Amino acid sequence: MHIRECREADVALLEEHMPSPGAACDHASRFRRHREGAATFLIAWRDGLPVGSCDVLWEGCQAPEVRAVHPDCSEISGLGLWPEALRSQCVGTALIEAAERLVLARGRVKVGVGVEKNNPRTHDLYKRLGYRDSTPYLDCGSYEDSAGLTHRVADACTFMVKLLDPADATDPADAADSARQP
Repeated sequence: MHIRECREADVALLEEHMPSPGAACDHASRFRRHREGAATFLIAWRDGLPVGSCDVLWEGCQAPEVRAVHPDCSEISGLGLWPEALRSQCVGTALIEAAERLVLARGRVKVGVGVEKNNPRTHDLYKRLGYRDSTPYLDCGSYEDSAGLTHRVADACTFMVKLLDPADATDPADAADSARQP
């Protein structure tokens, strides 16, 4: 498996192999945010195909209740694997570790993740990786379905935080271009 930053040419392949929910191409909007510098969009590849992704949101979680407590905390967001059979095969862990290296390479030592309260499996993964419960919040957003209808969602979440060890920092040029064999 190989993890690297998303390239523009990857977006169509991502949409083909890891389809966005609804009508909008989520991968294109994530890449746009990446290109603008607001985030770093990471892709995990296996045998030339995308199998997972996540974003590092440099300005952190946008929920006001989280920003009030953690204004200087980048967020790992949008962690996803495809196909689901790849769960429990270290793909998610490898993406999180690559994201943490990017955070450290930027000279930051605090990173957070949001997890839905009804997702104990992911919560347990984050705990095993050193994240601790911090702040409850509502993750509010919307999406457009294939019929063109907009749906608003509000998920009850917990923001979890981890303090990173600066001794684990790598050269910024190497941070996202990492390989790992799960």
